[in-house]
Amino acid sequence: MAQNHSVGRLNFIAIALGLVFFLVFPFIAEAIDEPFYIDFVARIMIFAIAAASLDLILGYGGMVSFGHAAYLGIGGYAVAIFSFYGIDNGFLQFAVAVLGSALVALGIGAVCLRTGGVYFIMITLAFTQMLYFLGISLEEYGGDDGVNTNRSEFVQALDLYDPVVFYYFVLVLLVLCVFLLLRIVNSRFGMVIRGSHTSDTRMRALGYPTYRYRLVAFVISGAMCGIAGFLLANATEFITPEYMHWSRSGEILIMVIMGGMGSVFGPLFGAAAYFILEEWLSSLTVHWLLFFGPSLLLLVLFFRGGLFGLLERPEASRG
Repeated sequence: MAQNHSVGRLNFIAIALGLVFFLVFPFIAEAIDEPFYIDFVARIMIFAIAAASLDLILGYGGMVSFGHAAYLGIGGYAVAIFSFYGIDNGFLQFAVAVLGSALVALGIGAVCLRTGGVYFIMITLAFTQMLYFLGISLEEYGGDDGVNTNRSEFVQALDLYDPVVFYYFVLVLLVLCVFLLLRIVNSRFGMVIRGSHTSDTRMRALGYPTYRYRLVAFVISGAMCGIAGFLLANATEFITPEYMHWSRSGEILIMVIMGGMGSVFGPLFGAAAYFILEEWLSSLTVHWLLFFGPSLLLLVLFFRGGLFGLLERPEASRG
């Protein structure tokens, strides 16, 4: 009991320090005259939202989706298409990004969740590639070359063209998404999702309609990833079908694994580790993946709880 209390306190301290770091980071970046890092950390937080949304169905529901990048693209194109026609209303774009991603997730989930195992993985992959090639076929919006976008407009005081304002806008949405996920996974709904992951047959025998529960979780996950897509289009001011490619889904999956599956804060650590390693290794060699691969392999073999798991199980670092 005392050990659990100390581990919980360690988690709380680490999370509190992380939040303080994110709050003061723009001031640190400006103090050292490195404004580039403000955009860099904002990008980390955007993909942390995408990774956290995937972890809801992967870490807690056991649903290995290789199609999560589809919702990233849908959220991005919700910004791009409206911007293409001169409609930069952020409230409208945000609503369409979330609802559009949720509806697509509903359609994909309704089919995929009737399967399991490798069939589930392959069907989610197939749907993502369908959307990817649909994006390529949209020649009016740039096709394979992509399309430029304007940043969303909300209220006059919220100027997303200001890097610091955009940074804190992303941070607020990240905190809200994490808070929502915490409430979900610790609710009765979340317990059913976890139980279905452990033994779906037993949960159905107890009278729970697990298909409906898993479908709702799948839709929530897709909608939240749509938020990340909305933010990504604003961050880059550009969207391309490449954001929906299966390899992007693989990157998000790697972030979840690196941070720790089945922990709400794990994907945040995973996204940060992924982009920091990518930035550092790519500055050393163009073949940075050659070194990134073994690093990921070592992490999976020796720290199966991911980076955040080291805080939950301090003895793992001594094992």
